[in-house]
Amino acid sequence: MSFISDIYAYLFYFATLVLLGGLTLKILQYARTPAPLKIPTTPAPTTSVGVALRMTREVVLFESLFRGNKWTWIFSWMFHFGLLLVTLRHLRYFIDPVPVPIQMIQPFGIYGGMAMIVGLAGLWARRFFVDRVRYISSRSDHLILALLVAIGLTGLIMRFVVHTDIIRVKEFFAGLYRFEVVILPADPVLLLHLLLVALLMIIFPYSKLLHAPGLFFSPSRNQVDNPRERRHIAPWAKRLEQE
Repeated sequence: MSFISDIYAYLFYFATLVLLGGLTLKILQYARTPAPLKIPTTPAPTTSVGVALRMTREVVLFESLFRGNKWTWIFSWMFHFGLLLVTLRHLRYFIDPVPVPIQMIQPFGIYGGMAMIVGLAGLWARRFFVDRVRYISSRSDHLILALLVAIGLTGLIMRFVVHTDIIRVKEFFAGLYRFEVVILPADPVLLLHLLLVALLMIIFPYSKLLHAPGLFFSPSRNQVDNPRERRHIAPWAKRLEQE
């Protein structure tokens, strides 16, 4: 069992390094990519405050998706909101003592896991039954959805079918902070769940899931609609003018 604990400890160190390093490189790439044109999607706000409010509505309410397709919006919002609840619930494994708000959200995290599965099922079904979506769907799209569903299902199985020792799980992750390997429970479902989570962390910076931070760098969303009031010049164009 010590051997398995060592393997999982090194796996999560590697997955965390890939996740943080990959996200950092991608965000820097997004930030350095020039936007040579003024292309906010209309109707667009004409002030910076308006842009901030628009981005908030986009991140929290999925405003543009709601206007585009109501069914996709329902399943997408269910998945993302459920994922948020599940993430907050899992913070108890990494924080000691656990803050009161995190303690209060624990029961709702279970319903969040269920909402995740329902939302993912709806999003996955449209890739089979909607012609135009099926046409543009690749194998990686199906594999990512399968991975997310598997993570959600194994988590719910540990909650309702095969229970695990969550105290020892928390001790294992707390030990990683101190670079100590604590014995991890040898439950097959737990090991599969953690393996899938580590795999998700590794592929996240190099998959379509990167739309999460990428949204904030989208020129069609983060630009102010003021081309008449202020001339938009890309940074590389400014350097050419100075030369």
